[in-house]
Amino acid sequence: MTDTSKPPRSSCPINHAIEILGDKWTLLVVRDMVFNHKRSFSELKAMPEGIATNILSERLVRLQRAGVIVRLADPVDGRRAEYELTKHGRRLVPVLLELMVWSGRHSSEVDVPMALVRRIEKDREGAAQEVLERLRAAERAKG
Repeated sequence: MTDTSKPPRSSCPINHAIEILGDKWTLLVVRDMVFNHKRSFSELKAMPEGIATNILSERLVRLQRAGVIVRLADPVDGRRAEYELTKHGRRLVPVLLELMVWSGRHSSEVDVPMALVRRIEKDREGAAQEVLERLRAAERAKG
């Protein structure tokens, strides 16, 4: 599912992904949901890269429209929302891991231990499953 407010530029699968994920902020929102278990607007707003409130709001809407996340009423305070990755969104975990490997292999300026890069390269599927299990455990813990 993509944003139906405008037609895609082409039917190319890479173009499809770029239209949803290919800006400066969207994958960082997904990153924080996957690796840092952030679920609320305020948690996501606190990312170290310093996303503006209006940009975060727009990216959350875009990710919802694309079926990557769902917006849920906060179980404690119904006026607040929490966001959760969908099954479709969880399929981005291997992509995020590959970006970590690529960055780790191509830049000395990134903060990724080479031992982690090698671990992912050795067992990509196992690494993705481990990340997903941690995500499920964090979701169970938050309720």
